[in-house]
Amino acid sequence: MEAVVDALATHVATVCEAVAVVILAVAALSAVVRVARNWRAYSDLRLKKDIWLGFAASIVLALEFALAADIADTIVAPNWEEIGQLAAIAAIRTILNLFLERDLEAARAMRLEGEAATE
Repeated sequence: MEAVVDALATHVATVCEAVAVVILAVAALSAVVRVARNWRAYSDLRLKKDIWLGFAASIVLALEFALAADIADTIVAPNWEEIGQLAAIAAIRTILNLFLERDLEAARAMRLEGEAATE
């Protein structure tokens, strides 16, 4: 039974890692395309912030899948090195989530200020 769980965990980890790579690739390509399309207006701080926020959100999502992959890898018989890696990824993800949430809130406030000023 342990061999079946180990094989399943390995497959889940591989799929999660592949999803994380795809998310990062698509997000990076999307950010590059948006910068290229808007290169004339790239000095606009709101445009930069909007592109960055989209990219950052994708990075956080990819980190969630990477964390899931690490959890799946360490679920059967974890060693201290794997547990340490898992803790590091979880800490990075948490810190990124905190900063991203703070920036999202600031972007919302800027948007509301902009809408209030136009009224």
